[in-house]
Amino acid sequence: MVTLVTGGTGFVGANIVKDLVQNGHQVVSFDINGPDQLLQDFLGESSSSVIFVQGDIVDPASVERLGQDHQIDKIVHAAVYTVNRETLEIERSRDVIAINLEGTANLLELARTQKVSRFIYVSSGAAYGSALPGDQTLNEETPAVPGNLYGITKFASEMITRRYGELHGLSTASVRLSTPYGPMERVTGHRAVMSVFYDWTGRAVRGETIIAEDMDQGRDYIYISDIADGIRAVLDASALPHSLFNLTTGIWVTFHQILDAVVELSPGISVETPAPKADAGADSYSRGPLSGHRLFDDLGWTPKYDLKTGVANYIQWRKESNFLD
Repeated sequence: MVTLVTGGTGFVGANIVKDLVQNGHQVVSFDINGPDQLLQDFLGESSSSVIFVQGDIVDPASVERLGQDHQIDKIVHAAVYTVNRETLEIERSRDVIAINLEGTANLLELARTQKVSRFIYVSSGAAYGSALPGDQTLNEETPAVPGNLYGITKFASEMITRRYGELHGLSTASVRLSTPYGPMERVTGHRAVMSVFYDWTGRAVRGETIIAEDMDQGRDYIYISDIADGIRAVLDASALPHSLFNLTTGIWVTFHQILDAVVELSPGISVETPAPKADAGADSYSRGPLSGHRLFDDLGWTPKYDLKTGVANYIQWRKESNFLD
């Protein structure tokens, strides 16, 4: 029996694959991209325990072959087209819908034919949209009001996942992630806009000046290892009282706090703070922090990394892997 992870060579997927293998799962990674050297080094000895299959989730035949070639018991569907800028949303509207909706339908059909014991859809806090002012916490009962194609397709995939499970007797759950940071975030064909953590830790390891802008911004960031650990907690739970979980620290982190952590861990680094741009934030997406109490209460899961520990681990990984981009 194996666990299938879609998007397994991407940022979130690679970390899920590594966590699962290190905790006893046999893993098949299905992604349009094959494993590069950075991923092989990241997985280390775990790499030999992963079967990498290249294919497109939008192609039903490619997805169907997974069931013919492997005895799949569980599925983590993490493949996605991440779009958080309106300009990219305009350019790739059809691709967003195809990958994020048609791809989900293909994986659910595979789950049905394979009679999997658990199907996890990796969703996003973007499904909430700007449902409440930024100073209010969003829990799983908060009505979803997504305002862009990314959030709309994530929310629609959640609903499709839940209904497919009801119709076909599958144990399904969707997990809405707060904003991840950490190892393996990099530019790919399906992820083009990087986080402030990526930018500032990269400048720190290269010894470059950090350009600190939009310092009043913030988000409920979570270290990527906690994301992987939380996904596994839902995947392997003996029973699921709910079909939707937020995966978050529940803590709002500002750019000021991130900068302080990076500077403290990078002695001698210089910082420049340009004057605010007139159109700052015009093309950005904002929401309040997620609440993690359902996952905490139902499954006893709690995050292991605070901001300083997460940033320290991220910088250490960058140095040890020589990831200087």
